[in-house]
Amino acid sequence: MQSQMSGIIKGASVGLIAGVAMGIAGKKMIDDNPKIRKQANKAMRAVGSIIDTAQYMLK
Repeated sequence: MQSQMSGIIKGASVGLIAGVAMGIAGKKMIDDNPKIRKQANKAMRAVGSIIDTAQYMLK
């Protein structure tokens, strides 16, 4: 049981570190190029629309 919990904690830690690193890199990239922000907003709206449609279909 102890080794399973240790593996879970290690995995969560690696995921957290990778997420923070990607967030820092992404913020720098967006600050350097405002066009990327506009494209990212369009992509987020598209993904939200797809998820809304899928939820509607499952009801």
